[in-house]
Amino acid sequence: MQNILTFKNAKISFSVYGKGASIVLLHGFLENSTMWNSMLPLLSKRNKIICIDLLGHGKSECIGYVHSMELLAEAVETVLKHLKIRKPIVIGHSMGGYVALAFAEKNPEKIKGFCLMNSTSLADDDERKLLRARANKMVQNNFKSMVRLSFTNLFSEESRITYKDEMKAALNEALKTPVQGYIAASEGMRIRENKEQVLQNLSCKKLLVIGEKDPVLDFETSLEEAKKNNLETVVLDGGHMSHIENKDELITALNQFVKSC
Repeated sequence: MQNILTFKNAKISFSVYGKGASIVLLHGFLENSTMWNSMLPLLSKRNKIICIDLLGHGKSECIGYVHSMELLAEAVETVLKHLKIRKPIVIGHSMGGYVALAFAEKNPEKIKGFCLMNSTSLADDDERKLLRARANKMVQNNFKSMVRLSFTNLFSEESRITYKDEMKAALNEALKTPVQGYIAASEGMRIRENKEQVLQNLSCKKLLVIGEKDPVLDFETSLEEAKKNNLETVVLDGGHMSHIENKDELITALNQFVKSC
């Protein structure tokens, strides 16, 4: 069941499932909390799952045209305070990982386990920043085309054929994102800083889920990041969308990680 909370005069939507150790699931750019639906039956058997629609996504509203990762993390913190959750396991997919890092920077002692899923602690390079700035200009007049392009590019070429129906369903959810939500999140990702030190300093159990054919994050760079920051790694043979391209393997890996925390 979806719940609504007010944060800085904006509505934040979240859902809670199951009982037990708390797990916070944070979706990525152009996604919403429905991306976790296939994982909920297993993860919620022995755990309390909190799924949050980040600002400008799903049923959560926007606050201006820049959603910094710190602002998104503050909204997450507001939900957790409301639910009286003190030390959850935090799992973030792509942009959700950036939000998780911003949350961890402010609340390192409040995290029981930390997972970056198809994500990174590194900031955008100059080329990526330029691409985001261009996209934010183009999306104002070509929203649907830009969302389709952005979303399709998250999958490996093989997965675009193999998981055609799943990709179409996820794209339909992406198209529900308002233009303001797209721009605000994209700008927030563009201006985010390197959080490698935050990741390195976390004393809890840490996991990095890597897609071998990820078209967004370089595979070798991800491996190097994991080694440098002493992260447990799970390497899957798909692209950026592990919850679709490697669903069964991912659920197994996350369930084992949760148990180890």
